[in-house]
Amino acid sequence: MATINTNVPAMTAQHYLSRAHGDLQTSLERLASGLRINRGADDPAGLIVSENLRAEVAAVGQAIENTQRASLVISTAEGALNEVAALLIDIQDLVVEAANRGAVSDEEVRANQLQIDSAVDSITRIANTTTFAGRKLINGELDYVLSNVSWSDMPSLQVHQAQFGTRPYIPVEVEVTQSAQQAGLFYRTSQITAPVTIEVAGNVGMVSLSFISGTQASAIAAAINVVSDATGVNATGSSTGFYLNSTGYGSDQWLSVRALPNDVGGTMPVEDVNGAVVERDYGQDAAATINGANSIGRGLNLILNTATLDIDLTLDEAFGVGTTSFQITDGGMLFQVGPDVNTNLQVNIGVQSMAANRLGNQGVGYLSQIVTGGEYSLVAGDQDAQAQAIINEAARQVSVTRGRLGAFERNTLDTNVNQLQITLENLTSSQSAIRDTDFAIETSRLTRAQILVNVANSVLAIANATPQNVLSLLGG
Repeated sequence: MATINTNVPAMTAQHYLSRAHGDLQTSLERLASGLRINRGADDPAGLIVSENLRAEVAAVGQAIENTQRASLVISTAEGALNEVAALLIDIQDLVVEAANRGAVSDEEVRANQLQIDSAVDSITRIANTTTFAGRKLINGELDYVLSNVSWSDMPSLQVHQAQFGTRPYIPVEVEVTQSAQQAGLFYRTSQITAPVTIEVAGNVGMVSLSFISGTQASAIAAAINVVSDATGVNATGSSTGFYLNSTGYGSDQWLSVRALPNDVGGTMPVEDVNGAVVERDYGQDAAATINGANSIGRGLNLILNTATLDIDLTLDEAFGVGTTSFQITDGGMLFQVGPDVNTNLQVNIGVQSMAANRLGNQGVGYLSQIVTGGEYSLVAGDQDAQAQAIINEAARQVSVTRGRLGAFERNTLDTNVNQLQITLENLTSSQSAIRDTDFAIETSRLTRAQILVNVANSVLAIANATPQNVLSLLGG
């Protein structure tokens, strides 16, 4: 039907031209932005998923930055501890040198003491000045805060790691079910009846002692005590004999007493706690539960290392079997190492003070006591062995702290970064697959849209010209 009021072919051509223009504009927008989804109308479901992924990518990226920053904090603290350890080695050398009193003059001993004073001051200065972004790391500021501790029950207590979670404080209950024991033997004779040479041995070493017939038990005990620093064995005399004990506690402590073969054939029969005649005895480790979990006992020392609590304590020698408790109320370094803020994705570690008055313990003394004026200084008398014991304990504490920080950095922080980077790669890949433009596909669509626009323009021109054919019917 030939009409001029309504040009249906032109309307159809306009419709497809409009669609072609829309496809062309969409392709141009996607190619220009590099995104397949520029607004919600492009892909509502895809937009929701991609926005969630973008949020996860941002959170994971921040978690990586958090972990890397935590690693820098730990590295800074560990580097300072390395300097403290070097100073302790220097102090150790000075003490051992000063102990050579037969070849070292009093002036040299005093000179060594001055060097020790300077080194100890440097250790405290390092503890007070090691900082990261204004936060002091090894002066005790990042140690855990404890309350209601019975120091008479636990003269040494160190919390290395504690997860508070949603709790304002952490209650800790230590229930000792087996007390630590020294190795012990008993000699039940008031005097020896024949000359004898005995071998006394312990964890530290072995010595041989000779006695004539009729030597009293108290004299034998006194002779053993003279060399106790060389054997690790102490003797306590009584009217009917004497007790022998290892100086330390635990299953790794032992002592041995036996008569050596000689021409006279003297004997030294000793008994264990059950009255059996033996030559050797071993100590016993303490056994305990901490918050219901079995701890590792080594002598008087108890160690618990769980996901929420890492603690190291030493029981008093007189504690025995029983229960003691305390609370952890604050402290430590809390690191957010995951994309979600919850306990599972947070880690906490504490660092004790490395100042001289905190290195050591109540049993052997503290590093601050070996400086001039301290009771264990080189010029305070024959205190070289005690000074060395303090230095050894201080060095042990520093090395243990360094090891814990190193293990935390390597096994917790570094592995966390590696895992998060893999997660970030996968999330970014997923988000890109949903949201980003595939240029190969989109350029094909652009070419198609351009052709359709050109074709639609041509068809529209033809459709607009068609009504003019009606004029031929009028003889025009």
